[in-house]
Amino acid sequence: MLEPLRQGLPPVDPTAASGSASCALPARFEAVRGARTFTKSTLGQWGLQERFDDVALVVSELVTNALRHALPEGARDCERDRELEPLVRLHLMRWSTRLVCAVRDPSGQGPGRTGREYSPTGEDADFDAESGRGLFLVDSYSDSWGWHPSPLFTGDAAPASGRLTGKVVWALFQLAPAA
Repeated sequence: MLEPLRQGLPPVDPTAASGSASCALPARFEAVRGARTFTKSTLGQWGLQERFDDVALVVSELVTNALRHALPEGARDCERDRELEPLVRLHLMRWSTRLVCAVRDPSGQGPGRTGREYSPTGEDADFDAESGRGLFLVDSYSDSWGWHPSPLFTGDAAPASGRLTGKVVWALFQLAPAA
């Protein structure tokens, strides 16, 4: 899960994490509220309540994108067997000077509208559109973000060939060093 954080970031040692938490999210848009509640509770346990607004906005956008664009056809229309791996999962990881929120989903396609990469310069952005600005918000409110294919994804969304699919979209927040 953390291996791809090496993209443009200082080395991240997962064993040095001072806290981590994860939750499975149902394949329903109501899961966004649950993701925010989970984030608020986790940040509260870690003494990071002051970061909630920015982190919750980013978590909401990442989860919404996963639910809207990354689920297999019909996944939101049926109840999943509770024993199967969830299609979307939220991970929060804390180190002394950084916080990472990551959302894992079953799609191998990178984030961005119509399969194009997101452009932080706003190229091709339609700022009058009612949707499509989620990654712009992620870029604006986090210190860094990215994505990578997820070799860790398992579940019934994997192709019959046995080839694992999926991705993790992550956002990094720098934290003030402890006094």
